[in-house]
Amino acid sequence: MSGSASTERLSRLLAMVPYLLTHQGIPLEEASEHFGISDDDLVHDLELLFVCGTPGHMPDDLIDARWDSGRIYLSNADPIARPARLGVDEAVALLVGLRTLAQVPGLHDREALEGATAKLSEATGEAGRAAGSVTVDVSSGEESAGVLETCRAALRDHRRLHLSYLVPSRDERTERDVDPMRLVSVEGRWYLEAWCHRAEGVRLFRVDRIESAEVLDVDGTPPTQAVSRDVGSDLFKPSPDDLVVTIDLAQQAAWVVDYYPVDSVEDAPEDGWEEAALRVRLRTADTHWVHRLLLRLGAGARVVDPPELAVDVRNGALAALERYH
Repeated sequence: MSGSASTERLSRLLAMVPYLLTHQGIPLEEASEHFGISDDDLVHDLELLFVCGTPGHMPDDLIDARWDSGRIYLSNADPIARPARLGVDEAVALLVGLRTLAQVPGLHDREALEGATAKLSEATGEAGRAAGSVTVDVSSGEESAGVLETCRAALRDHRRLHLSYLVPSRDERTERDVDPMRLVSVEGRWYLEAWCHRAEGVRLFRVDRIESAEVLDVDGTPPTQAVSRDVGSDLFKPSPDDLVVTIDLAQQAAWVVDYYPVDSVEDAPEDGWEEAALRVRLRTADTHWVHRLLLRLGAGARVVDPPELAVDVRNGALAALERYH
């Protein structure tokens, strides 16, 4: 059995014990349907439960599972059925997530969120106080808050949007109609994912680059071919509208061309940076990840263009060094 399959089965078994204890005599077919597995798989799980229990491995230590009559009866499993408790790290992560969610503009069910946060803070004690020292900024800025609310309204009502959008690579303002698919926050920036009728494809629009957004009285349901991107790995997926970045790489940084999508790779010019081995060009909708990559490469890379990116990277490196001091 693969690792993922074993993990899935363990999670199912842990959920199965309290469920069967509170549904004594449930028909085998009904239980298998509840857990989304076949009758045979359920029987295999019950056979495994039959040899599980508390340390000691004596008959009284093991779970008693019976299903010969076609109905399932479970006993001697109370210790396993007890609710799991959160560890300190888990409680802190959950509290930080709840408090971050509370910052999201346009969130409607704030009463439930605040109630859950208060209960968890009270239950976790010291862990709850520790979570208060961790903050995540998901604000969109005052100038983008109105655009973000307009996008949320279009998503909620399934309406088309008309955008006035700034394309930085061409320093051009474009007008386009889009069918919104979702809003996502990635590393502190908000993005609208939508089917763009101008490009006839799925596009990610940075909310802070949307100069204006208008909800149209037109159905905004995306077409069937509109498939969401994995923003965790595809945020730097090339697009014709993206900014072109030119970087010189030293030999020790040549691995970049094997791990990142680049437009072109050529030998670095001899009259440039003397350590340079390669000159690469890549496209990106957001220089945020490029900034992090360049800081990681350190002396192994130099920004050729755009010059403002070089300044940002230099300032970021100086700020990092200052923190060490």
